[in-house]
Amino acid sequence: MIIQVKRNTYTENSTIGEMWINGVFEAYTLEDKMREVFGKPVAEWKVMGRTAIPTGTYDLVIDLSTRFKRLMPHIIAVPGFEGVRIHALNTPLQTEGCIGIGKTRAIDFIGQSKMAFDSFFARIQDAVAIEHVTITITNE
Repeated sequence: MIIQVKRNTYTENSTIGEMWINGVFEAYTLEDKMREVFGKPVAEWKVMGRTAIPTGTYDLVIDLSTRFKRLMPHIIAVPGFEGVRIHALNTPLQTEGCIGIGKTRAIDFIGQSKMAFDSFFARIQDAVAIEHVTITITNE
């Protein structure tokens, strides 16, 4: 399974994009502000808890989140970040470096997030059990 997050809307508070699974649109995404400076170490541009993860391709697993106390999608080995999850949220104040997904979008907001997450989680939970799952983050 190949998951793509194509970032396309940037504000002072957030980064909005689209999530595609195997080439099919799945949901809108919301992340913290994109601050990445290409060619510079993460430590030089990251603002703790308020920065979108670097572009790139990462492995995605499902494991127990100590924060959410349940199984959650976990993006592995993100440079300069720990515990990056995909979960339901609505505003950039709820991201803390994670990726939220929703069925609707507006400026600095995604809606119907729980519905989007439940659908996404069901799809990837089955896939992770039988195949390698990656997520690629790009800026458009």
